[in-house]
Amino acid sequence: MTAEPDGPEDRLRRFATIWSRAIYPVTATAVTRPELEGQLLPLARRLRDALRARAFDAGEGKGVGAALVEGHCTDPEALSRTLDVVEAYLVLYCGGDGSQEELQARSARLQHAAAAGFAQALRERTLIEQEAISRAALNAHTFVADALHASEARFRAVFEGAAIGIGIAALDGTVLEVNDALVRMFGGGERTVRGRKIVEWTHPDDPPQVWQLYNELIRGDREHYRIEKAFQRPDGTALWTNLTVSLLRDTDGRPQYQLALIEDTTERRLLNLRLRYEATHDALTGLPNRTLFFERLEKALSGGDGMRFGLCYLDLDGFKTINDSLGHAIGDRLLVEVADRLQACATAPGEMVARLGGDEFVALTTGPDTASEVDELAGRILNALSTPIRLDGRELTVRGSIGIVEGPAGERGAAEVLRSADITMYRAKSAGGNRYEMADAEVDARTITRHGLTTALPAALERGEFFIEYQPLVHLGDGSVSGAEALVRWSHPQHGVLGPDRFIPLAERTGLIVPLGRWVLEESVRQACLWQERYGTDPAGPLRINVNLSPCQLTHPGLVSDTVEILERVGLAPGALCLEVTESALIGADDDLLKPLRRLAEMGVDIALDDFGTGYSNLANLRRLPVSVLKLDRSFTQGMQQFPADPVDLKIVEGIVSLAHSLDLAVTVEGVETGAQAEQLRDLGCDTAQGWYYARPGPPERLHELALADATG
Repeated sequence: MTAEPDGPEDRLRRFATIWSRAIYPVTATAVTRPELEGQLLPLARRLRDALRARAFDAGEGKGVGAALVEGHCTDPEALSRTLDVVEAYLVLYCGGDGSQEELQARSARLQHAAAAGFAQALRERTLIEQEAISRAALNAHTFVADALHASEARFRAVFEGAAIGIGIAALDGTVLEVNDALVRMFGGGERTVRGRKIVEWTHPDDPPQVWQLYNELIRGDREHYRIEKAFQRPDGTALWTNLTVSLLRDTDGRPQYQLALIEDTTERRLLNLRLRYEATHDALTGLPNRTLFFERLEKALSGGDGMRFGLCYLDLDGFKTINDSLGHAIGDRLLVEVADRLQACATAPGEMVARLGGDEFVALTTGPDTASEVDELAGRILNALSTPIRLDGRELTVRGSIGIVEGPAGERGAAEVLRSADITMYRAKSAGGNRYEMADAEVDARTITRHGLTTALPAALERGEFFIEYQPLVHLGDGSVSGAEALVRWSHPQHGVLGPDRFIPLAERTGLIVPLGRWVLEESVRQACLWQERYGTDPAGPLRINVNLSPCQLTHPGLVSDTVEILERVGLAPGALCLEVTESALIGADDDLLKPLRRLAEMGVDIALDDFGTGYSNLANLRRLPVSVLKLDRSFTQGMQQFPADPVDLKIVEGIVSLAHSLDLAVTVEGVETGAQAEQLRDLGCDTAQGWYYARPGPPERLHELALADATG
């Protein structure tokens, strides 16, 4: 029964043919190329079945890798070419009609499994060879030690039959005898080895202790040593070995010969180098990955006196949009093109480019003058990205944001440097992108602190780290205390007491402002009740509490219900509560936004328009806002601190007060710091004031004292 033309079996055989042609030149077997193809055909079938199986089994890939070693395909190049063939042709010839993306993923996993199986089988084979080496070494050592009274026949049987390279040299370093295995390792025939001096076999990669150990041995101070050493073959290639050298003494104990046992580890070393490369380089772009980059960065940061480093942290602008709209395949090709351009930017000694992951890249430069070099490097990168990239007929424009950190070696760790570069990169991106920014220690510190505060906010509310201070509101007419504004503070365990400007914006961004605002409202209402219980109420009305509302709270659907529930549960009349809303929050507000404020105003809660005059105030707009109090910003009182007061400022305040009163709005002024200011504001008709002239924000007991002093005259 024959396979149908271009059927599954025919396509499988084509795959096996391509595979055999790729690896045949680097195999060490005596079979012909067609015979090798026949041996690979069942392995190809195993790969095809594993690729298309319902449940993926990585063991099949490992089995194929091990089978290559069993078939004497032990050259690392055979593994490399096998992986290339599987990557390029397995899905093409054996994939069938399945999802191409899933098949490619499975193919990649089979490649990794085959490499692992190959490495494991090679290690096991090496262990077997090492046992043979040890036995041969023992036999050789015994024979040479007794060479003066042993038969020449026994010597030759052991010496020539050994599976490892064996050499005997005089104490002056002249090579006297070598076996066939050693000659095959070096190549070029016996004449290239016998008669040479050992000291001629120096190599640039020799460890420093090689010749020190050698001298100790020939002096008789050492019996043997074992070391990894490279030799230069006549054809210029390197021979890597595990070298064991022993000292042979005569029957009287005097040093007589050197015995060298040499194990060829070249193939194993090449495989380890390949595996090391794969572990330290990005599979997509071929650039060094995060692991290798950190090794290089830590080395640069541990440099000696006078050495500096420069780091560019690059994130592509708009890459996610391209990836999402055109697909990951286009995105990957785009990253490869970007990587090639970046690599071309960092060609000077001490420069490297790496991919950290996704669309994040880093470029590192080291030396004594990186301050100017890193700036030039960042400029080259941005210039390289400025040219559009053509893919499948499309012109894709990619820009980048770069954060630069530069400084002397030995002062910071790798993690700290990368964090600073990351922060600076986001600063460049926030500034519009397609630019680079230099790291700033103060900006970094503020960013890190801000991040830490944001992270700690939720737990701080649960642990009760927030507290409220109260600043009195004073009647300008008689100087009596009419109430207080509640100002929240954060008692941070590390940073001490923080004002609202440090954490309220963070709470607004994270949404925590709603539960925090609810807590402030409840605590403030409860405190107002305590004041009334202790000191009663003034005939003109009870002590009022002013509480600030964030713009985020205005849009929260539970604002009205939460406020009503708190007032009823605590037992405070709505008229004793004033909610302050900034003018900027109500500019252009529609009816939906104003509806909850109107409902609260209808209940009797006062609404104050805070920071009035700091924005583009539309005075006609006041008629439609449900406010009963205008709070003039402190900027209106600054001109009154000089003498005489600025007449223009006086006229402006007088006009605002007149307009407010005509609309039945009370006027409160912030930032009163002198008695002269207070007197002028009273003359201008302002109703209430607050500021350091009366009292700084403080605990509720201070307001008790002020209110009690008013009540007792």
